Amino acid sequence: MTDEVLSLARNCRHYAMCKIDFLGTGVCASGIEKQYVSFYPQGRMDLYAALAEHKVPVTEKCVEIADSCDLCGKCDFQCYFVNEMKPSIVMGALKTLVGDYLESGGIIKKSAEGPHLHELRAIVGEEWATSDRAIAITYSHDPCPVAMPRMPDYVVMPGTRDEIASLLKMFTREKLKWAVRGNGSSVMGFVMSEGVVVDLNRMKDIVFDEKNWNVKVGPGVAAFDLQREAAGRGYRVNVAEPSALVCANLMCSGIFSTFSASYGTAGDNFIDAEFVGKDGSGFSLNDKNGPNLFAFSRSDQEIPGICTSVSVKLHPVTEDEAGVLVPFDSLEKAVAFSKDCAIRRIGLAIGILGGEYISTFISPTKQLAEEIKAVFTDKLGIAFLVLMIGDKYTLQSISEMGLPVFDQRLYRILSLGLPSLKSAGWLSLLSSFPSEEPFSYLKMEGLADLAETALMPSPELLAQSVDPEFKNFFEKLYARPEMTDLVWLNMFRIVSSRMGREKHVVALIIYLPVDFGLISEIDAAFRSIADKHHLKNEFGFITPIDNGKRCIFEYDYFLDHTDPDEISRMQPAVMEAAGMIEGYSARTGTVRWIRYVLYQGFARMENLLYS
Repeated sequence: MTDEVLSLARNCRHYAMCKIDFLGTGVCASGIEKQYVSFYPQGRMDLYAALAEHKVPVTEKCVEIADSCDLCGKCDFQCYFVNEMKPSIVMGALKTLVGDYLESGGIIKKSAEGPHLHELRAIVGEEWATSDRAIAITYSHDPCPVAMPRMPDYVVMPGTRDEIASLLKMFTREKLKWAVRGNGSSVMGFVMSEGVVVDLNRMKDIVFDEKNWNVKVGPGVAAFDLQREAAGRGYRVNVAEPSALVCANLMCSGIFSTFSASYGTAGDNFIDAEFVGKDGSGFSLNDKNGPNLFAFSRSDQEIPGICTSVSVKLHPVTEDEAGVLVPFDSLEKAVAFSKDCAIRRIGLAIGILGGEYISTFISPTKQLAEEIKAVFTDKLGIAFLVLMIGDKYTLQSISEMGLPVFDQRLYRILSLGLPSLKSAGWLSLLSSFPSEEPFSYLKMEGLADLAETALMPSPELLAQSVDPEFKNFFEKLYARPEMTDLVWLNMFRIVSSRMGREKHVVALIIYLPVDFGLISEIDAAFRSIADKHHLKNEFGFITPIDNGKRCIFEYDYFLDHTDPDEISRMQPAVMEAAGMIEGYSARTGTVRWIRYVLYQGFARMENLLYS
């Protein structure tokens, strides 16, 4: 059992979903109170693994962390929804391990305070700076296959802009290495440092300025929480993954989503931003004498400082918004349709989804996802789906194009009827429809009624596919209308976290023209590289931006980050993919790699795409 618990603990993906209340179950009480990641389920997973592998001793904070968990089980609902894991098993094992150690007379190790701890605490307060190894270990690594663990000497959690300024002045004076951390889900090694890790999670201010169509957010505000506050006021913000901190995400990648088809990316997302420079001085993007972060350079950049707030644009939401899924049997047709819609400014959100995304997002378990993926491709003939979200005029335009679609009602029927869909005998009848018009069965009058009668969709049916322990919970969860609503799901993106359910995702993201020939070549190159190194790989998504002139293209490699053999194969694959991207960039002059957006996410979108 110890080996099984350790394996579970080491498999945490570090996606930080246990730090946001995305299911309405509540969040770990000790995490909310203590703030350090070690007090959240993610941190406790790391701590248990470190103790079991003798990487850290039992310290004062270690005992406090173990004692603070009341085994409430909230984390099981959250983590099972995302990864089908039960972290409470590890939480219990952590309590037992520490308890047994103390009962056997084990000595609590006092962490060396280090020469700078007193000054750090003088700046942020006694509680918010530590050198305890039980805290530091949970900030020392992520699933990145090319980044080595780096144990910080200190972890500090400032609460104000002035505290950040004082910290950066101190780091400069004392020549301390440092890294700034959002929710720790960069998974590329950028949030680790041997010196000081600055965790910004305490700074969660959200201030709406509706008359000026913006909301000012602190650096500790997560995308899900901001979207929830905006939606409650009738607005939408363009944000990324639900656990990503908005300020950090904007700085590191410019923020992109399916809504980037209309809302843009990078500099399109904000009104202003405030920073503390590395020397401790403050500036905003509207300061004429401040650093020019609107510019873009195709080279690796250093962090300009710490972003302490962003004024994000608000977008009104109309009551007639809905989503549809348009099926295609080839990527070429899906790209052509998406480009046409983007050029004509049809739709608020546009995204081309591959089979892996479709099945993984919609299915509550890995097994069901595999079965449904085969149904989509083999029986329904769907290779790609184009997600379209818009108002009644968008839906009317798509209808006038004469294309078959899965509308909101049919999507809900399929979502709640998945267990029946995988074995539905009537699917074989679809082959009798005219082959010259793919998916013509979607135009059949009364199809939704037929599907509803045949599949008998319900939360109770869907919940039959999950672990019996979670059956009642899933029944109640999927009785909520938003869980099958295409608009809500794409605003809050809680199902996108399931992409790492089987293995950690290494996302390869580029910007390029909406040119099928070029897209097809690069897609094939990504696939060839991964296949050569025997790595699972899948087409991710494409979202057209800037009125169809360019697009965001993601291709995914999948990694068991606990397997040394897979890591050894992933490393050269990533390097080879990087060389391939650089080659296309040099030859075409139009391909951009997101690698260079790091610390340049505030740049004007046009500079990023066309410079």
